Amino acid sequence: MKTTVVSLTRGKSYELAELAEAVDRLLAPLGGMTAFVKPGDRVLLKPNLLTGARPQHECTTRPELVAVVAQQVQRAGGYPFIGDSPAFGSARGVAESNGYLPVLKDLQIPFVELQGSRYPIQNPAFEHLRLSKEAMEADLVINLPKVKSHTQLTLTLGVKNLFGCVPGKMKAWWHMEAGKDTQRFAEMLAETARAIGPALTIVDGIIGHEGNGPSGGDPRFLGVLGASRDVFALDWALTEILQVDPLVVPTMAAALRLGYCPALESFEYPLLRPQELAIEDWRLPDRLMPIDFGAPRVLRSTFKHLYIRWIKEPIKAYAHR
Repeated sequence: MKTTVVSLTRGKSYELAELAEAVDRLLAPLGGMTAFVKPGDRVLLKPNLLTGARPQHECTTRPELVAVVAQQVQRAGGYPFIGDSPAFGSARGVAESNGYLPVLKDLQIPFVELQGSRYPIQNPAFEHLRLSKEAMEADLVINLPKVKSHTQLTLTLGVKNLFGCVPGKMKAWWHMEAGKDTQRFAEMLAETARAIGPALTIVDGIIGHEGNGPSGGDPRFLGVLGASRDVFALDWALTEILQVDPLVVPTMAAALRLGYCPALESFEYPLLRPQELAIEDWRLPDRLMPIDFGAPRVLRSTFKHLYIRWIKEPIKAYAHR
C-alpha cells in the first residue's frame, strides 16, 4: 500500500529565523522544497486572506509563514506569486491590512486577483466548476491555510481554503445554488480541492482561531505546523489534533464519501503523531449557521465587496501616498 506522509511538528513563534527552521524541519520528510519546485516554475501561494477587518484576531494566514515559504520557493529557482479571491475587497488590500507588505517587500512577490474559467469535472452533480485560471495554469499550487473553527462548516482547514480559488462572485452563487444542502456544498468544496490539486499544503496552526470563526472567534495558541502532499490527509490529521470528530466536519465527511481521503492505515507520521500535539477543549462554534445565501444576502454581499474593492481601498491607498 502506498504511504501517505503527513509531517507534523511544533511551531512556537512567527519570528522569521525560528519559523524558517521549523518549516525546514517540517518539509524534510517530504524531500524539502526542491522535491516540489523546479527552476523556472511559477508557484501560486494560496494563503487564507479572509478579511482585512480584524487583523489582530488571527483570521488570516500569517505573513511570516508566507514569506518563509516564498523564500524557499525562490531558493529552489521558482517564481512565487500570491493569489486569493477574498469575499470582501481585493487580495492585495486584505494582505496589506494584515501586515503582508512590510514582511514581503524585499522579496518582490506580486499579488494576483484570481479570475475564473470553467473546468469540467467527473462528478455528474456539478458537471463543471468555475475556478481560478491563475491557479489552474500555475506550475504548482502551495496551499497555506489557517486552522480555524467555522460557523457554517465546523472547521476550515486545507480543503476549505481552496474555495478561495473560486472567483468572488461565484462564491456567493455557490452559496445560493448549493447552500441549502450542506452535503452537496461540501462535495463541491472537495471537488474544488481535488481539481486545484495543490502540490503541497502547509498549515498555519501556530496560532489558530477558535469559537465563532472564520472571523468572529478568538485567537488561540496551538503551536502546530503541518504539511502534506495530500490536502485531505492533512485535514484528517488536524481533526485528530483538535480532537474533533471528522464526520461532523462536512468537508471531511464529503472527502470520505467521494473516496478522496486516503486509507487511514496508509498514513505515515515521520515526525510527531497527532496525539502528541493534541489540543484540549478546542472551541467549536456556539451554533452552526445556514450555508445558503438568499438573493437579498447575495446582493448585500456583492455590494459590500464592490464598495470595499472599488471605493474604500482606493481611498485608503490615495491617503497613504
